[in-house]
Amino acid sequence: MPSLTFKGGIHTYEGKDLTKDKKIIDLLPTSPELVYPLSQHIGAPAHPIVSVGDRVLRGQKIAEAVGFVSAHVYSSVSGTVKSIEKRRNVQGKMTESIVIENDDAYEEAPPIPVKPISEMTKEEVIQIIQEAGIIGMGGAGFPTHVKLSPKNPGKIHYVIANCAECEPYLTSDYRRMIEEPEKLVAGLKIILCLFEHAKGILAVEDNKPDCIRILKDLCINEPRITVKVLKTKYPQGSERQLIYATCGRAINSAMLPADAGCIVNNVDTIVAIYHAVIEGRPLMERIVTVTGDAIKYPQNYRVYTGTCYDDLIEAAGGFKNPPEKIISGGPMMGFALFDTHVPVTKSSSAITAFIKDPVSDSEPGACINCGRCVEACPSRLIPSRLADIAEHYDEEKFTAFNGMECVECGCCSYICPAKRHLTQEIKMMRQSVLANRRKNK
Repeated sequence: MPSLTFKGGIHTYEGKDLTKDKKIIDLLPTSPELVYPLSQHIGAPAHPIVSVGDRVLRGQKIAEAVGFVSAHVYSSVSGTVKSIEKRRNVQGKMTESIVIENDDAYEEAPPIPVKPISEMTKEEVIQIIQEAGIIGMGGAGFPTHVKLSPKNPGKIHYVIANCAECEPYLTSDYRRMIEEPEKLVAGLKIILCLFEHAKGILAVEDNKPDCIRILKDLCINEPRITVKVLKTKYPQGSERQLIYATCGRAINSAMLPADAGCIVNNVDTIVAIYHAVIEGRPLMERIVTVTGDAIKYPQNYRVYTGTCYDDLIEAAGGFKNPPEKIISGGPMMGFALFDTHVPVTKSSSAITAFIKDPVSDSEPGACINCGRCVEACPSRLIPSRLADIAEHYDEEKFTAFNGMECVECGCCSYICPAKRHLTQEIKMMRQSVLANRRKNK
């Protein structure tokens, strides 16, 4: 049976061999203080409910969601609130944060009250997920309780577990599937309880045959869950491409997956749902891959949120050679760092460090009209033309040429023989259009 896929995309160097066979190691923070940004999600920043000098426990709520599209923040350690001040995040922005001095006792707060899933209503399940502060942990950071509360839940036909992990070098989801597949399947079954007409799909790229075998064995007696095999291609894990490959349904920038009858969550998010609903555990840790040719001992770690990136790099043996580029996330959609003294948040997936930075070494040239960016674009756009329009700052023309449909995957920049910064130009223009739309509301 052929693997499922979409039009466009690219085949990158995967780089996963560095860490795919490295078992997850539990890592305690070594820095004396942990930093918890109040904005780790799409929507309104959380509001602090602790004060400087307060003693907090591991698993204690320290900031409350403001409004429906927001998420609670929990302390991952016990200690004293040292300050509430602006600290730098992985995007280089100064954002309001709660700083906690770790007392190394890890004294735990009582868990979120739960009961057997068979005794819970759908509303109670969603309420626990909301209380646990769970967000989309694949990068976007959309509050999960919002995603699981569509206007017409009866019209949700598919709940898709994004097991593709198409971003080069990242293996955190892979290790979850290898080491904790039962939690993934159990978490998916919890979500399916909310949508009685839906079927579950575990969507896995065909470069993970061991995961496919394990998940198929686990689901052999699960009539509502199917394992679907995807062609290994970037960006197979992008929400739009994943929905099209698995369900044959298309969505655009004006739609949500729910509009196409789909709910999509990544592996870590689904496991977090399991921990919250079954164990009453709030979201306060995640798996992070520390990798790249500059890292001495690449590894996958289970990390407490608030932990400094420096702690992870040190745990991995530091740098074997001084890196020219360090990225939070993967090389295609991650954020380049100029300072590693930033905290792990709910959406942190990886630290990738490279000895050489080929991007800075290459000088962009003129477009040679080869059309490779058009062939590679998964949104079926003309990136070279959109970049030209963006350089001339023509918002009307940019919108007319469907520039807002770009998913900022980076395929066009990767494939361009002239080394043009196509994605960057288009991304900046999209941000400008969105900002002006908000201003004119």
